[in-house]
Amino acid sequence: MPGRVIHSSNLCTEILEVTDDGETAVCNLGSVNLAAFVTEDGVDWERLDATVRTAVTFLDRVVDLNFYPTEQAARSNARWRPVGLGVMGLQDVFFKLRLPFDSPEARELSTRIAERIMLAAYETSADLAERPPAPSAGSGAGGTPGIPGTPVGPLPAWEETRTARGVLHPDHYDVELAWPERWAALRARIARTGLRNALLLAVAPTATLASLAGVHECIEPQVSNLFKRETLSGEFLQINSYLVEDLKRLGRWDARTREALREANGSVQGLTWIPPEVRRLYRTAWELPQRALIDLAAARTPFLDQSQSLNLFLETPTTGKLSSMYAYAWKSGLKTTYYLRSRPATRIARAARATWAAVPGRQPAPDAEAAACSLENPESCEACQ
Repeated sequence: MPGRVIHSSNLCTEILEVTDDGETAVCNLGSVNLAAFVTEDGVDWERLDATVRTAVTFLDRVVDLNFYPTEQAARSNARWRPVGLGVMGLQDVFFKLRLPFDSPEARELSTRIAERIMLAAYETSADLAERPPAPSAGSGAGGTPGIPGTPVGPLPAWEETRTARGVLHPDHYDVELAWPERWAALRARIARTGLRNALLLAVAPTATLASLAGVHECIEPQVSNLFKRETLSGEFLQINSYLVEDLKRLGRWDARTREALREANGSVQGLTWIPPEVRRLYRTAWELPQRALIDLAAARTPFLDQSQSLNLFLETPTTGKLSSMYAYAWKSGLKTTYYLRSRPATRIARAARATWAAVPGRQPAPDAEAAACSLENPESCEACQ
């Protein structure tokens, strides 16, 4: 929306919408489970298209049926009709297709998935914009077919959008399109019919949704191959089912491996009896180069008209590491990032002291990094907290 200002994102950083004194930005979110579309040959693109069409149609209906706590929120949502369709289970796709998270093939597939979802979402929004009034809506009322009283046509503020001037989001980037003919047809169609929604794509964290669906969160790598999940029903130990399946196939799922996996806090990198290609596939977020996460996010950015909640992981952050990492993210064209995840210094120190104490006759010694004051990493200081 030219001339309008985005003052901030939402708390999760994937929503980028304009606000002013008369309008409070609102977005309606949903996520597609990518793991459900993996076949032996790759991704079932047609099924993905169909699911995106259904999701966008339902999210658009939320705009009309939702409850708004303020007049400014209701006014903004009705005027711009933004939705934010995201994804979850990208790591599951890579596991199923045996693609290491930082491989060129994974980056290419991630980008193509984002492009395909944007295509299907924009096509669906064009569908909604050109639907005729429903006969049951009454004279002049207009509506979605079969649903009385709902408006039809492009969003009310259509003429104020860049898309109305022929500029689609990928046009802002030097990107090679995988489906150029389909994009050309979409562009011509939008020029005739407009779009029902000003914004359509946003990748939210999906922590709860992904857990319910049994897949990994949004666009993130796995944090561990073994972890404890706490619910109202109790504590449950969960393990990466893809890893277990591979180890069973290799005849390595035995007591030795299970104990080693537990002692290594879910990491398989030190388990030398497991093949290197398996260890590479099942690296955790802590063991992956963060440049890879940023590169994947940058590559999908042309196909996200809002943004993405991108966590980054550093076990022992320092000012130098953070400056380099976030400068690289900014230069790569990322609009936003989310949390910086780090491991507690006390956990690192405890492991060091345990190793020291295992030597007969020695008293536990403090970890050098934890004992020293550091302006770069003050959380690690156990002397002054």
